[in-house]
Amino acid sequence: MIKIFISILIVYLLQLNIVFSQPLISDDNFKLSEITTQLSEPWGMTFIDDDNLLVTEKTGEIIRIDIKTGEKYSIDHELDFFYYGQGGLLDILYDDGYVYVSYSEDREQGKSSTSIARGLYDDDKIEFKNIFRAEPPINSGYHFGSRIIIKDNFLYGTVGERGAGMIAQDVTNHPGSIIRIHTDGSIPKDNPKYINQPEWLPEVYQIGVRNPQGMYLSPIDNRVYISNHGAKGGDFFGEIEYAGNYGWKIIGWGGTNYIGTKIGDGSAWKPGFTKPLWIWTPSIAVSNILIYDGDVYPEWKGDVLVTSLKYKTLYKLNFENNLVLGQDIIFKDLIGRIRDIDVNSRGEIYLINSSSNASLWKLEKL
Repeated sequence: MIKIFISILIVYLLQLNIVFSQPLISDDNFKLSEITTQLSEPWGMTFIDDDNLLVTEKTGEIIRIDIKTGEKYSIDHELDFFYYGQGGLLDILYDDGYVYVSYSEDREQGKSSTSIARGLYDDDKIEFKNIFRAEPPINSGYHFGSRIIIKDNFLYGTVGERGAGMIAQDVTNHPGSIIRIHTDGSIPKDNPKYINQPEWLPEVYQIGVRNPQGMYLSPIDNRVYISNHGAKGGDFFGEIEYAGNYGWKIIGWGGTNYIGTKIGDGSAWKPGFTKPLWIWTPSIAVSNILIYDGDVYPEWKGDVLVTSLKYKTLYKLNFENNLVLGQDIIFKDLIGRIRDIDVNSRGEIYLINSSSNASLWKLEKL
């Protein structure tokens, strides 16, 4: 009887793609070239052209880096950010002459929110204006989410649940959701509130996430994918879903609370909730994702590159027809905790590590 139960459990876990051990290291050999140094807690980066990118530092700086020379140029701004815990200046995105920044906004009396601002790009100073502000502000330094992407004229943003757990199931609040707005901040009239979810806030596109720090628009299938931090186990990679619900904190995707207790009834997934495409248990602390479509590594086309803070590793998910077929390690323990990854139109891959004295790195074959 016990053997039958174990067999059924193994089949169930395999169906969920839960990983319980580290995969084999890739046979490929790579080197990382240091482009520039002395970045203070960098968080996000975005290319403005093939040779220049913008980097945010949590501590408040926006920096342009010339990747040919490694020279850094500071850009002024007046964002009212709250540098505390996991908060500060977070993601950054350049699109069609505009710069978009997500950040933890100072809402006074120790409270803050995940906010998004945009401004016209300028080499000297960017005049930002808020286009989204998560409500309510919360007294916490945790789980801001904050990754942003643009698809067509829509901006998608991830909003962490700020450590408030079941707020992710409260459709009258923003924390614990994926939001979708127009790039000028106006609300799309086909968002769930106006179609089939009248109780939802106008900006909310999906609910039930914990701390989604990764998001990417696939150049392969034009779908939007996210990565999400679980608690003690339960990090995942998945697709966003219109009016969907990933289930936090009813379910914990195979993880537990940090004190070891079950999340909900301990289920990794339940019918009625959006199902992740890949789950990591134990957690790898996934910081961002990138779906590759460049020419430098043609064998990686369509695969998902995943950056890990905890294991200081760049993973590759073998991704085909919306299925994850396996996982490889590209490199491990070379540059410390990896915060972000980006690619230019030439297909060159760049990474930043997470440290008070961090660097920008270029991945190259030996």
